[in-house]
Amino acid sequence: MSPKPESYKPIPGDELPRFAGIATFMRLPYVAPADADEVDIGLIGVPWDGGTTNRAGARHGPRQIRDLSTMARNAHHATGIMPFELCNCADLGDTPVNPVDIEDTLGRVEKFYTGVVRQGIVPLTAGGDHLITLPVMRALCREAPAGMVHFDAHTDTLDRYFGESKYSHGTPFRRAIEEGLLDPKRIVQIGIRGALYSDRDKDWGLEQGIRVIEIEEYNDLGVDAVIAEARRVVGDGKTYVSFDVDALDPVYAPGTGTPEIGGITTYDAQKMIRGLRGLDLVGGDVVEVSPPFDPSGNTALVAVTMMFEILCLLAETVDRQRT
Repeated sequence: MSPKPESYKPIPGDELPRFAGIATFMRLPYVAPADADEVDIGLIGVPWDGGTTNRAGARHGPRQIRDLSTMARNAHHATGIMPFELCNCADLGDTPVNPVDIEDTLGRVEKFYTGVVRQGIVPLTAGGDHLITLPVMRALCREAPAGMVHFDAHTDTLDRYFGESKYSHGTPFRRAIEEGLLDPKRIVQIGIRGALYSDRDKDWGLEQGIRVIEIEEYNDLGVDAVIAEARRVVGDGKTYVSFDVDALDPVYAPGTGTPEIGGITTYDAQKMIRGLRGLDLVGGDVVEVSPPFDPSGNTALVAVTMMFEILCLLAETVDRQRT
C-alpha cells in the first residue's frame, strides 16, 4: 500500500518550479486506485485511440495534458471556486488498454471505472478518442440513464463503420443510448457541423429526441441562450459532460484527429461550461487531443483548461451533496 499524500492539492509553484517534478494532472498527488479511499474526484487518463477513423494520436493525449497542466492553480479567476479546498482530488493514473483490440480495451476500461465508482469517486477523464466515453458510462450509468451535455463537431451517433464495426469514435453515444446508459431526451449536443457521409446521418439521433444545436443555430442564438437551452434539456437529473476538443475551431485546437473549421471559440466554451454550474453532475471528460498534430502543446493546454472548468463544477456538486 502506498503512503497517503499529505495534501490532495496541487504542488505550489513556489515550492517546486512548474517545469520540475513528475507530471501529474494539475500537479496533484498520484494515488493508486486501491489506495484512493479518501479521494472525492479522480482524474484519470485513457491513453487509447483504437476507435479513431482519421488521424490517430489521441493515445498520447493524457501524457501531454499532464505535462501542460503544470499551469494549474487553486482558484478559478471568474467564479471564485476553489475545487481543491472543496474536495480531495488526485491523479489516479491511466487505465489499462489493449492497443490492438477494441473490445478488450472497452472491457479493461469499464473494469477500471467500475472500481472507481464503487469507491464513490467522481471521475474526470482525459482521452483518448471519444469511444473511451462508452466504457466510462457503462461503469457510471449502469443503475439509471444519465443526461449529457456534449460539446463536439460531430454527433457520434453513427451505427457502423467499415461494414459491421459497431465501435469507433463515431458511434459511442448510439451504443450508450441503445444500452440504456443515456436518456436521449436529456442529451444536448453543441457545436455540430461539417460534411456528412449521408444526408440521413442525423436522422437517428433526432428521432430518439436528442437536442442538436448545430453551429449555425449556436451562432444565431448566442452563448447565453445556448446555456439556457442546455440547462432546460438536461433538467435537474444526473448529467455527464463530454467535451471533444474538435468542438473548437481548429485555430484554437489544431491537435485533433477530425478537425472541422467554423467552430466554437475557447472563451465561449469556457463560458458555456461555467453556465452549467449547479447541475447534478456525475462526471466528465475531455477527449480527442492528438499531440502529433500540435507539437506546441496549445491543444493540450486548452484541454486541461476545460478539465479545470469541469472540475470546478464537479467539486461544487460533491460538496453540495455532502451538506
